[in-house]
Amino acid sequence: MMIRTLTLSALLATSAIASPETDRWALEKAAVTITRDDFGIPHIKGKTDADAVFGMIYAQAEDDFNRVETNFINAQGRLAEAEGESAIWRDLRMKLFIDPAELKAQYATAPAWLKSLCTAWADALNYYLATHPAVKPRVITRFEPWMALSFSEGSIGGDIESINLGKLESFYTGQAVKLSAVELGIELLEPAGSNGMALGPSRSTSGDALFLINPHTSFYFRSEAKVESGQGLDAYGASTWGQFFVYQGFNRHTGWMHTSSGVDNIDEFALTVEKRGGTWHYRHGTAWKPLAEKTIAIPYRAADGTMKSRSFTTWRSHHGPVIRAENGKWIAISLMHRPVAALEQSFLRTKATDLASYLKVAERRANSSNATLFASDKGEIAYLHPQFVPIRDNKFDWRHPVDGSDPATDWQGEHTLAQLPSVANPKSGFVFNVNNWPWTAAGPDSPKQADYPRYMDSAGENPRGPNALRLLSGDRKFDLDGLLGVAYDTYLQGFADTIPGLVKAWDALPAGAQKDRLAAPIAALKTWDYRASETSVPTSLAIFWGDEMVKRFGPVAKLDEEALVPYLASAKVPDDARLAALDAAVGRLAGDFGGWDVPWGHINRFQRLTGNINQRFDDKLPSVAVPFASGNWGSLPSFGARPEAGTKRWYGSYGNSFVAVVRFGKDGPEARAVHAGGINSNPASPHFRDQAERYATHNFRSVYFTDAQLKGHVEKSYRPGE
Repeated sequence: MMIRTLTLSALLATSAIASPETDRWALEKAAVTITRDDFGIPHIKGKTDADAVFGMIYAQAEDDFNRVETNFINAQGRLAEAEGESAIWRDLRMKLFIDPAELKAQYATAPAWLKSLCTAWADALNYYLATHPAVKPRVITRFEPWMALSFSEGSIGGDIESINLGKLESFYTGQAVKLSAVELGIELLEPAGSNGMALGPSRSTSGDALFLINPHTSFYFRSEAKVESGQGLDAYGASTWGQFFVYQGFNRHTGWMHTSSGVDNIDEFALTVEKRGGTWHYRHGTAWKPLAEKTIAIPYRAADGTMKSRSFTTWRSHHGPVIRAENGKWIAISLMHRPVAALEQSFLRTKATDLASYLKVAERRANSSNATLFASDKGEIAYLHPQFVPIRDNKFDWRHPVDGSDPATDWQGEHTLAQLPSVANPKSGFVFNVNNWPWTAAGPDSPKQADYPRYMDSAGENPRGPNALRLLSGDRKFDLDGLLGVAYDTYLQGFADTIPGLVKAWDALPAGAQKDRLAAPIAALKTWDYRASETSVPTSLAIFWGDEMVKRFGPVAKLDEEALVPYLASAKVPDDARLAALDAAVGRLAGDFGGWDVPWGHINRFQRLTGNINQRFDDKLPSVAVPFASGNWGSLPSFGARPEAGTKRWYGSYGNSFVAVVRFGKDGPEARAVHAGGINSNPASPHFRDQAERYATHNFRSVYFTDAQLKGHVEKSYRPGE
């Protein structure tokens, strides 16, 4: 059955009278062309930036309207309207900060150029729905320009998502909530972050800056496009579905890559509260201040399909909203919330031409959660710390709630860019960040930890950090192939740190049944080079052993606030527990796969069966072996896999997604890229799974940045609605 779409002329013919909106649609449509290359990736050209935004968002809706809408359902706290009562707490968390009335007011005073982009954004989605009547939105039947402000920063986990949902629910219901396996520390999530690297001319065989873009996100979290306008927009890269700026990418002159940072710029304040005159107050110094009360209604879809609503009385101090109770105190949270400035910064940096112009945009200081790796065709490279960092008294431990009644804990303004631990054009010739601390970002030329307040970093080191530093240090010169080799280095530093303790425990074990039972697995681990590969049996053993160790010691390490790998490598873990975990791992491998000596590629798989946001997996259906492993154990290429319902094999759903390498040549950028699975969410599309093998083998495709590069690789060219 053919689904008929409506052209603009047909749409107008069905209307009694043209409206200002349909008049705009006609002008925007006429000013835009979308060209799909042989991987289905859209190349959008518009007369103005707003026209380019119209084409970009229309193309995103073609590829995955569901993800576009879902991101903005979630961002506005309306997920329960689609998914039911279980999403109420996510919605309440969002609505503690996102208020439509406030966003509309901020939109009304936004710069005219930004409003024009927001209008084009809403027009594109409304025009798509008008011309595709078979597409039925779950919640948002009409998009309005102000809504673009609700999701203005494209990272995988926004600051608001740091608020614990279970504890929020417990506070607002007065009932204890069971913590998840992740919250208890008995299950690891793939690190929510990314790898970024930039090499200066002194470390490049061509004398040009080289750049790695390697976000670690849930698969299919971002689209990919080239966006160009007659007003200087000329960007390529990945955009979070529904957003009108390239979040990870490059233009003709510069490249930008964001990595989740360990900066401590989200703070919690323990409030001393009591009721006075029938309302709640909190102590601040010698004064008692009233908590601002606000009733928040959360509509939700009931099990029978009808719409219902729950209302909550919420409270806010000058620090921020109350999110939980702890040790007899109410806990309020402070975090950055600057929708207009964040959206301005997100778009304008894509038009930067060098480091100076990029930093001028960054002066808005509306990037809170991400460090930035930067490179330019001038040969500039930089590591830039997140730009929003409040000034605080360094005597307090800001990793934990501080006393909100003590005025000394109040924020005291913000650090300037010059006060942050950033580094530009280091003599080492490289900068990198892999969600680790900034103190090794440029090798010997890195910022010095002693020169900065403790709150500039709370993440510390992770197993990927030493691996990246080892690969980039020295005087080796790289080309794009060499940079790809670094990006896909599978050395598992976490096991290099922990397996020797396991081997030592076995060596000390007296003769007996366990010694004999584990002799062959230990022999395999003794000769292992700690590199993951498709054919590696020790990788399977180590991953399964590590999984068992997390179950046993993750909660203890979490309680002691120690990083997991150093804890597992320490003397705090008894030898018999290390060996018991290996026994359990060998048993699991034998039970699931018929023996302990299973190559990693047989277990670790990429599979894409549906376009759903929550994927399903099936051992009986085709899948692709993936040779790399979890970033938790130090793998630079990240593939977060686990067994799913009804499967024995482990299927990835998080990690490397859109990955690119770029050379900033004097004649323009040369780039290669790969995208997890494919760009289109429709299983019937030839671009649903056309990059799966490339993804697993990192056989990158050429990026068609210019018209000359695109020539001969065009699948179709059209205007929106045609």
